[in-house]
Amino acid sequence: MAPIAGMFVEVFSTLQEFTKVQVEPVGKWFEQLQAVKENEYSLHTNSGNSEENEDEDVSSEDEQIEDNSDYLRRLDPKDWKNQDHYAVLGLKKKRFLAKENEIKKAYRKKVLVHHPDKRRGAGENVKDLDHDYFSCITKAYEILGNPTKRQSYDSVDPDFDDIVPSVNNYSKEHFFEVFGPIFISNARWSNKKPVPLLGNKDSTVEEVDAFYSFWYDFDSWREFSYLDEEEKEKGENREERKWIEKQNKIARQKRKKDEMARIRQLVDNAYSCDPRIMKFKEEEKQRKLAQKKAREEAARQKIEEDKRRRQEALEEEQRQKEKEEEEAKLKREKEKKEKEALKKQQKREKKLLQQICERNNYFASDDETKIAHLKEVDKLCNLLSLQKLQDLNAALQKEDDSNKKNVFLLEVESLKKQMELEKEQLIASAQRSSSSNDDKKASQKPWSPADLQLLVKGVNLFPAGTNNRWEVIVAFMEQHSTSNVKRTAKEVLAKAKELQKRSGGLREEINKNAYEALEKNQKQIPVAVKDQSAPTERFDVPEEIPSAWTAEEQQLLEQALKTYPNNTPERWEKIAACIPGRDKKDCIKRYKDLVEMVKAKKAAQATVATKAKK
Repeated sequence: MAPIAGMFVEVFSTLQEFTKVQVEPVGKWFEQLQAVKENEYSLHTNSGNSEENEDEDVSSEDEQIEDNSDYLRRLDPKDWKNQDHYAVLGLKKKRFLAKENEIKKAYRKKVLVHHPDKRRGAGENVKDLDHDYFSCITKAYEILGNPTKRQSYDSVDPDFDDIVPSVNNYSKEHFFEVFGPIFISNARWSNKKPVPLLGNKDSTVEEVDAFYSFWYDFDSWREFSYLDEEEKEKGENREERKWIEKQNKIARQKRKKDEMARIRQLVDNAYSCDPRIMKFKEEEKQRKLAQKKAREEAARQKIEEDKRRRQEALEEEQRQKEKEEEEAKLKREKEKKEKEALKKQQKREKKLLQQICERNNYFASDDETKIAHLKEVDKLCNLLSLQKLQDLNAALQKEDDSNKKNVFLLEVESLKKQMELEKEQLIASAQRSSSSNDDKKASQKPWSPADLQLLVKGVNLFPAGTNNRWEVIVAFMEQHSTSNVKRTAKEVLAKAKELQKRSGGLREEINKNAYEALEKNQKQIPVAVKDQSAPTERFDVPEEIPSAWTAEEQQLLEQALKTYPNNTPERWEKIAACIPGRDKKDCIKRYKDLVEMVKAKKAAQATVATKAKK
């Protein structure tokens, strides 16, 4: 707080900078601004002839104000609400385009001409003012001179046409002539300025989209309070005035809703008839079609390019293969030549060794030694490598005749030792292999006839192509085996292959072994146990062993089961009649066997699936 000229001023805070806001006038304010700009322009351009311009403006305005005395005299002051206020003031042609000063001048002119005092002075018999048409003039100025009341009246301007052109061939052929003026006349209701107009046939897509976007979101200032049935001020009390206001509000909302529906219908009809929309849609269709063709062409070119690349790769691969084959051929020929050269050289060395030994009488003094040394020469020629043959020949040629025998005998002794060593290694390897096979055979678990029979049944029950076939067969054998021997899928597969290599009577042999084992077990049962029950006719008569079902009989049984379902009377008699050589009992027994096989198959597969999940 600081004293200023004997006063104390307290400062709380500094003022912030003012914000500049750009305001755009709309509605009547836009029209007034345009009028002000026109007046300023006229004053600026005609400042030198202001008096002449004023005279011309007065005369032009006087010309625009109509002389409608006959019309005014026919007016009923009580029906002022239904009268055309612009026509009353002589502004019927200008209507909503009339400016405020024009309305004032028109009113003054009408007052000067039709005021009761003026008419009385002219000798006219003037009635009571409440029943005189002059009250219509004052009422017209009261409404048009007030911006709010004027807007209310303009909203229901009787001269405005609410027509909406329909969708037909004429509207489509003369689109701009039909809809252009309609949109111009309806543009007066917009709160947003400027209002985009319909345009022409050369308008761009952006202009057309902007036009329809604006009119589909049209914001209208039109309101219908002028058509209210009663003025709320006429209500006798507060409740009655509220009721009047409520009813008028409902009516205004309904008319506003109908007006927006009319605008929407107008825009919809225009959109349906607009030839530019059809043209744009066709262009869009052609554009999409061109894009589709371009994509298809690109895909086709890509396929052709891939095909060409694959062809080139195949050709390159073929060339590379031919090149490799050519190189391999050359290599084989080279190896063949080298091998032949080596063979020739080895043949020469062998011949040289034989010649040296022959010249030295094979280093023997008697025939028996000579024969033995001949055999040793053959072994040396056949078993020694080319390098050793060359070394041996060189050594024999280098040494004296007295030492050649020693060199020969040393080489023979070395060859014998090498052969003995290889023989010992071979025997040891064979012994290791034999012991490994014995251990493997000893580690394998024995197969009983019952397990072999289960294996054959499982192989037949789960054919090739079954998921996890050998695991399923193992699970099946574990469920039905009485030996409690755990086997792996690898063991079962090896045993199945072994059985497959054996004779075709494998099943009969296994069944025979199983039967013999059963008979052996029965012989071990004491006689007293066997004789506890009296023999019956059923056991005295030997039971016939049913013959095996053929593939044709099995197919006939399956077809008959489908033909005669469970609810068929005398089902099994009919099924047995379809299978020659089989009776009802055979069919029922075969059906039960099949059911058990299916259950076992499903149980084995479920067991394998459970193990796999774990």
